[in-house]
Order: sequence, then C-alpha cells, then structure tokens
Amino acid sequence: MRTKQEKTRRRIIEAVYESFWRLGSTRARVDAIAARAGLTKRTLYSYFASKDELLAAVLQHYSELAAQRLQHIENRTPTDRFGLVDSLFRQLASWANTTPRWSGSGFTRLVIELADMPGHPARVIARRAKKATEVWLAGKLEAARVAQSGARARDIMLLMEGSMALMLIHGDRNYIDAAARAAKQLVGK
Repeated sequence: MRTKQEKTRRRIIEAVYESFWRLGSTRARVDAIAARAGLTKRTLYSYFASKDELLAAVLQHYSELAAQRLQHIENRTPTDRFGLVDSLFRQLASWANTTPRWSGSGFTRLVIELADMPGHPARVIARRAKKATEVWLAGKLEAARVAQSGARARDIMLLMEGSMALMLIHGDRNYIDAAARAAKQLVGK
C-alpha cells in the first residue's frame, strides 16, 4: 500500500502531466498545477523544488506510459514488413483521431518548447524515449527481414514525426497516410 506521501507525489505528477499535455510546459503555471492536484503551491514545492523537477518527474511518468504504449502497439502489430508499417501508421492515425485535443507526441512538443536550452535534462529524457522507440522499431524491421533495419527505422521515425507535425499544422490526416505509403516504399526495397 502506498504511503500518503507517495499518493500525494503521484497526484502532483498526474496534475503536471495533465497541465503540460493541455498547455505545454512553458504555459503551465505552478499555482494552477497545485490547484489541479488539490494542494497549495507551498505543499507542491515541498515535493518538487522547481518546475524543472516537476518536468523531469512527469517525463519519467510519460516514459513509462510510452513504454506501455509500445507494448500495446507490439501486441497489435503483424510481423511482416508491410503489415508492420500499415499497423504503425494506422495506430498513429487512430491515436490522433480518437484523442480529444490531440497535440502530437508529448516528447516532441516538449523538446520544441526547450529548443533554446540544449542542455536541459528534459531533452535527455525525451531523446532516450525516442531512441527506445527507434531501437524497438529496428528490431521489428530486422525480424521482418528488412535490409538496413536501423537506417529504415530512422527513416520511419522521421516520417512518423513529420506526419504528426504536418497533421497538426494542416489538420489533415492525409499526411499520416502519405507517410505510411512512403514507409512502405522504404521497407519494400
């Protein structure tokens, strides 16, 4: 059973996650996060010394969610190269279409917000999470006998990230469909 401190810490992290997801890290205010968690700002700061610490904690939480999401994706992904690509992009489109106020990858959004802070620890966490996805994808492509699976995984990551950004810019799911077609050409070589 969790102690009261663990429950409070978890409540704060969930409030931070919700606030950062809705507003981004730079627009989310600590007093609003504290209110969302049902705490005073002073209590929140007794758990986390700064907004950067809050950011690191929520990114760690998000990393865990991303790992769970990858496992979920893997469980629904065919093992042949074209089925794999179709499934990845279909699941990406589904995530975008069924999530209220979908705003793309939280890691990507965060790194964009921190673009002028190359040494920020949050960027390290985001990079680690994206790399884990790329390594996972390379393994799936290798199992599907795709030549140069590491390079193709990087190409597909670029297509996924780019299609999410363009879908957000234009509000058009066709960018995800176009990325899927391009990814199929890459793995078909």
